[in-house]
Amino acid sequence: MDIYCAFYDMDTNKVYAWQSDRNIVAIDCTTVENVEAENLYQRSELDYLIWNDPAAYADLILNGDPHKYLRAVTMYHPEELK
Repeated sequence: MDIYCAFYDMDTNKVYAWQSDRNIVAIDCTTVENVEAENLYQRSELDYLIWNDPAAYADLILNGDPHKYLRAVTMYHPEELK
């Protein structure tokens, strides 16, 4: 389903997305982060999408593979933290 409008509500920590079939979906961002993000870098990427492009975030969660996306766009090297 195509997302044509979305916004982030910081009071509820949800992204509300309007789909092309006129349904409204509320995505709980805390739950998504707890399930999909494995580290701080992946959480940061999700937060970036939530604040800067909520429609892309909604599309990723509803139509994409968030786990695969997060592994592709974030790099985690624990040895760099020492």
